[in-house]
Amino acid sequence: MDYQHLLALTSFAFVSTVSPGPNNIMLMASGANVGFIRTIPHMLGIVMGFSLMVILVGVGLMGIFAAYPVVHHVLQGGCLLYLFYLAFKIARSHPGGQRELDYRPLSFLAAANFQWINPKAWSMALTAVSVYNISANWQGVVLVSAVFAVINLPSVSIWTVAGKQLQHLLNNADRMKWFNYMMATLLVASTLPMMDF
Repeated sequence: MDYQHLLALTSFAFVSTVSPGPNNIMLMASGANVGFIRTIPHMLGIVMGFSLMVILVGVGLMGIFAAYPVVHHVLQGGCLLYLFYLAFKIARSHPGGQRELDYRPLSFLAAANFQWINPKAWSMALTAVSVYNISANWQGVVLVSAVFAVINLPSVSIWTVAGKQLQHLLNNADRMKWFNYMMATLLVASTLPMMDF
């Protein structure tokens, strides 16, 4: 891959990972509820889970979806159900002094597994592999995955820090309750444009 293609891939990786989506909305909610340190496993799960997803998509998982389109539709349905569950958990997090005990950020494995039912992650992986793997070989797929891993880490950090910075504004129970409701609503709404109905 030449310098221009690498720059284009890096730009795409940054814009797509830093823009709002289910991962970033959950990270902001987690940063606001429990802070940066307790959100690190969630952040690393996103980075590693998405990078693995890019590799597996790139080496042929899409052949399964081409042969069995119903699998893709089942995955979308599962995504919606899981997102509604996560949104419910965020909305029901108890605000106030107990929020750090009541709110549970995603674990490393849960965040990594979430990428497989995240429609934004699917669209990013498919675009990255089909557009930016110029050589159409496994080395190109690994390079695309590595670029996303490097770029994704500061992107997820930005959203977690933004949530953490909101803690001083969310220092009473009513504000935190409404923030959690808003994050839950945004989490569900963020996937609707990407769903195939």
